[in-house]
Amino acid sequence: MAETPRLTESAGAVFAVLTQAGSATRPQLASLAGLSKPTVSAAVAELEGAGLATHSGTASSGTGRSAAVYGLGPAAGSVLAVDLGPARTRVRACALDGTLLAEADTPRTRAADAVREALAALPAGAPLRAIVVAVGDVTAPDRAGTGMRPATAKAGPVFDAVSVALPPGVPVHLENNVNCAALAELHEGAARGRHTFGYLRIGVGIGLGIVIGGHVLRGANGAAGELARLPYPWDDDREPRQEALEAYVGSQALLRRAAEAWPETDGPCPRTAERLFALAAQGREPARALVARHAADVGRLAAAVAAVLDPGLIVLGGSTGADPQVLPGVRAELGRLSWPTEVVSSQIGDLGTVVGAARLAVAKGVQTVTEGAQAKD
Repeated sequence: MAETPRLTESAGAVFAVLTQAGSATRPQLASLAGLSKPTVSAAVAELEGAGLATHSGTASSGTGRSAAVYGLGPAAGSVLAVDLGPARTRVRACALDGTLLAEADTPRTRAADAVREALAALPAGAPLRAIVVAVGDVTAPDRAGTGMRPATAKAGPVFDAVSVALPPGVPVHLENNVNCAALAELHEGAARGRHTFGYLRIGVGIGLGIVIGGHVLRGANGAAGELARLPYPWDDDREPRQEALEAYVGSQALLRRAAEAWPETDGPCPRTAERLFALAAQGREPARALVARHAADVGRLAAAVAAVLDPGLIVLGGSTGADPQVLPGVRAELGRLSWPTEVVSSQIGDLGTVVGAARLAVAKGVQTVTEGAQAKD
């Protein structure tokens, strides 16, 4: 990783504003950063000298004068976001203003190849500032105390496999995949303009991203929203088992129920959730009944979320949760069991995790450049 220049406080503030704006004139930077024009002029000169900003054109004002427009320079660098999904690995590389530079999508078994493919497409000489890896697990400090890693065997092996492709010396941040998707919905999806909501993902696994006051709630152990750990079943005759609720609501259980209930007269039983939902959309009655039951189950889980959080809004995501056929049944069951809560489907879909991870990576990358800015003032 290239050495990060030590910036003055004002240069750090202007750089942070420039990453958000993408491009701006000096008067615009002064307004956005809340600094005087002479201070901004000195800060821009400092950033240009460090290669963190560059003159990218001119803009005309209403008076006929033209002003220099500045954008990020080559030394600003880039960030990498990696989504280690249950079936596929998605990777995005972005500039620090969020511009997409490269992306890759491979089966999960080729996770390291996806990372190498994206890294190879980055501009030569541009430093990599931060890496965010989204995992389907809680994260915890590793035994050596050198960083974070998946806390259980769920994501450990694939994380280890992809780690060999990550360049040394670049800060690596782990984040739960559902939290990343919740960030994407907050900024770019169905929860835009909402500061408190729950992102309920239902697919192979289940999970909840909790956003309170515009920030993801992670909890004391980083395990907030781990719905798989809710006690289930919970009645007089059966003892709860660890993660039994995920085993009941997840897509694998849905397919098992399909195999048990599918009439031979209706042809081959669907082997994937996608096929089951496609048959339901075609009006095939066995498939419609299974999807309806699944929607009711998700609705009961949503009622539990509403009872604990009262989020006002629940966004449904995941390979089965985001299907529009699920939405009416979830709304009906939630309405029956709890108080009024708006429920909508994800607007980002399968890309939600890598989109959110990329946004988080950009924030981490900007922080890497600006975190020591006050030292020179």
